[in-house]
Amino acid sequence: MPALQKLERFGHHLIMGISGTTLSDEDKRALSELKPIGVIFFAKNFLDGVPYEVWLESFRQLHSQIQEYAERDSMFFTLDHEGGRVVRTPLPITRFPHALLLRSQSREVAKATATELKSLGINLSWAPVADIYSNPQNPIIGSRAFGDTPETAAQAARDYYLGLTEAGILGCAKHFPGHGDTSKDSHIELPILNLTPEDLQNRELIPFKTLIEENIPLIMTAHILFPKIDPDLPATLSRPILKTILREELGFNGVVVSDDLDMKAVSDMFMQAGTVARAFYAGCDLFIVSRNIHSSSIERTYKIAEDLVESLNHGSLAESVVEAAKERVEKLLAVTPQYDVQALDKDILVHHAELAIACCFHNSQ
Repeated sequence: MPALQKLERFGHHLIMGISGTTLSDEDKRALSELKPIGVIFFAKNFLDGVPYEVWLESFRQLHSQIQEYAERDSMFFTLDHEGGRVVRTPLPITRFPHALLLRSQSREVAKATATELKSLGINLSWAPVADIYSNPQNPIIGSRAFGDTPETAAQAARDYYLGLTEAGILGCAKHFPGHGDTSKDSHIELPILNLTPEDLQNRELIPFKTLIEENIPLIMTAHILFPKIDPDLPATLSRPILKTILREELGFNGVVVSDDLDMKAVSDMFMQAGTVARAFYAGCDLFIVSRNIHSSSIERTYKIAEDLVESLNHGSLAESVVEAAKERVEKLLAVTPQYDVQALDKDILVHHAELAIACCFHNSQ
């Protein structure tokens, strides 16, 4: 295994999952040795079926210990928190409806959501979805999208992002260059979309363009193969998609983050030597390894870290490419607020619950 100080190099680009409500020995080892720049939380990280003050205190301790073991004063504390079926937190955190129901209330809901996330010490939400609900048979996006046309999806996703920003939370547009037209779930297999660059320009890219114009700081890749654009590699590994389309044509200069590398669409690829180098060359700056799918072992995370170090040692990955990615990530972290975990006032939670009900009632008419 490469020296531990070298493995830390991957930590500058790693958003790592934690195994449970307390740190396991594996968690402590990985946090101490890899020193990830961020973590991603899931339902398994919150005590359920206990009073608010009990699970909140448990989570506060977990949050604090993560920083202690990673030896980082500043980190990205992240959560998939879109509303609808994508909510990880226990009650009384508000169950806002899925994005398709928010419409004109997207901005207000995002502000309320950000207020609640800040109370959990979360500073980055993996939202908004910038995909379009263009395929009714889509098993994974569907009502997670804000609209079924480029224009409606773009407007509501923009409003949601602005709401997060105004309340002090980072947002991330996903899943570039568009996951809305797939008929397969990338958690399970690699979807294939036979769209041309012109197809993307006329539909999929419109919400992303809108969000880039609003200076969204992060964009997440899609684990999807677009054979008419890149016949060999999914978007996460594709230079024509991330470098040419996203960076050069759309002018995005923020942080590009991979979707979860534990998803079956790409999980085997990232166990092959040289894959992480391809992802860096394609344009990825940050990598999510959630350890939430198929009980992913921490050894997978270490293997990807080792692949990075070996690619640098062998010269198959240029130092300049990794340093440029690190610079983009650290520049963003430097302006990312750090929040303490603390209880929300009951009146705030009641107001948010009323807003959630109003969204369901108003937009179902």
